[in-house]
Amino acid sequence: MTGAFRRIMKLMRDLRWLRVAACSALLLGAFACGRSPYDNPIGNDSQQPDKILFDKAVENIERHRYELARITLQTLINTYPDSEYIAKAKLAIADSWYREGTSSGLAQAEAEYKDFITFFPNMEESAESQLKICEIHYDQLQKPDRDNLHAVRADQECRQLLLRYPNTVFREAAEQRLRNVQEVIAEGEYRVGLFYVKKGSFRAGANRLQSVTDHYPLFSKADAALWTLGDNYERLGDNYEEQQVAAYRKIVSDYPLSPYVDQAKEKLREMERETPPVDPERFELHKYNIDNRTLPGRMGKFWGLFRGKPNMGQAAKAGSPAMTTLMPRTPPGLQALADAAAGVTPSADVTVETLTGPSALDTEPDARLNQQGASSEQSEEPE
Repeated sequence: MTGAFRRIMKLMRDLRWLRVAACSALLLGAFACGRSPYDNPIGNDSQQPDKILFDKAVENIERHRYELARITLQTLINTYPDSEYIAKAKLAIADSWYREGTSSGLAQAEAEYKDFITFFPNMEESAESQLKICEIHYDQLQKPDRDNLHAVRADQECRQLLLRYPNTVFREAAEQRLRNVQEVIAEGEYRVGLFYVKKGSFRAGANRLQSVTDHYPLFSKADAALWTLGDNYERLGDNYEEQQVAAYRKIVSDYPLSPYVDQAKEKLREMERETPPVDPERFELHKYNIDNRTLPGRMGKFWGLFRGKPNMGQAAKAGSPAMTTLMPRTPPGLQALADAAAGVTPSADVTVETLTGPSALDTEPDARLNQQGASSEQSEEPE
């Protein structure tokens, strides 16, 4: 009996300690349950609902479940409008469309990136978003003889990145993309100019070639365009001798390693014009770009016939790209012909002066009154 009684008393003491431990656990749980989940800052191991939604969306994006990721992110934005994950959620939505890669997806991604830049212009991700917009059109570039819509848009968006974020870490990448895009645009304009020259439309050909050489000095075929331009001006007559000389001089000074340099110097000697010195900076730049060109091999040329993407291996690798839009010009000589037909003297200047005495406004009848009288007479005529 004594041993049994001792075992019973020991069991009761153990139960008492278990009861105390359970009560303590309940009290701690009550305090924990009463604490606000937003008292502490969000950490990497946080289980707060907005972070859980964001993590699930990111996981879905990585698993290529883009539609489910966008639904989750939109739920986060609508349910927690004050969350610190709002900006990241909007950027993740744009990234999901970008990764989807379809034509409609890329268009939607561009719209989402622009919205992100509008709402969060001071965030570091805004520059990256602008770069993504540039890449959307850059990845859809076509050959110079095809539609240049994406080339023009890529040129605009890359220039926008450099102008809006001049100190961004993406500056070098954007500049190289811009040089590649402008190589494609310049090649298209150059081919159109050659077409006009071969057709015999020398004014139109000179207009195109002059625009290319002036606006895109980094163009890989700028020297060939200048040589054709000088020959084109020669065909237009003696009135364009100065433009012809300027084209040959630019070959000698700006493109000293060009195969057309000796011919340009010979033309200048025949015209008894001075040969300009070589620009040292342009010499170094021209040499660097020539040394870093990548020409396609035989198989590359063959398969290039079947590719829709342009070959940008000859694009410049150094130098400042053009930061303005290529604007159309009036072909040489057409403006003078139009002025002559309209009776306008090219040398006439328009001046402004203050009237101090009587003028034609005081002595001559008002032309508007004559128009009103004529209109009233027409209205009074019987039908």
